[in-house]
Amino acid sequence: MIEKFLLAFIPIFVAIDPIGLVAIFMGLGTTASHEHRQRQAFLGIFTALCVTVVFIFLGKIIFAALGITVADFQVAGGLILLVLAVRELVGIGPQDRGGGDEFGVVPLGMPLIAGPALLTALLILIDSVGLVFTIVSLLMNLALVAIALCNADRFTRWIGKQGLRGVSKLIALLLAAIAISLIRRGWRGV
Repeated sequence: MIEKFLLAFIPIFVAIDPIGLVAIFMGLGTTASHEHRQRQAFLGIFTALCVTVVFIFLGKIIFAALGITVADFQVAGGLILLVLAVRELVGIGPQDRGGGDEFGVVPLGMPLIAGPALLTALLILIDSVGLVFTIVSLLMNLALVAIALCNADRFTRWIGKQGLRGVSKLIALLLAAIAISLIRRGWRGV
């Protein structure tokens, strides 16, 4: 039972990247007050929860209607993840990922928390470890995101901006490895 939970928890943790989200979250809310950032954090988490739950239950139905297979989604999601991971690793692309005062739904909730990595991982995990373990792991990870975002100020002071960047790069490397794995499995149709 613990093994199945960990098999679901770890890929979801890597796909969401709570530590990397803290750095992005602090960048998005630079001009916002602490209270406003907290409201945006909970709005983002709620948005991600709604998107993922809908995707868990309707994802395969939507795929069937569009003629898309899980293998197709794995390859597409893997390619997008690989691009995102490489962009994070080499530091290319826009440094400002949104800005403004209202960032809870977009970009925080979707696509930063509930992005292609998480959605792909959820579909695969439902088939490999089951619905219950997948949902429990998702909820645990979203709770970790809530804790991380609520304590973003303290966490940033504790680990420092350089530490946040270092951990974020490590998680981006793991994300690149997951992306390659998704592409490989999707290509084989497994």
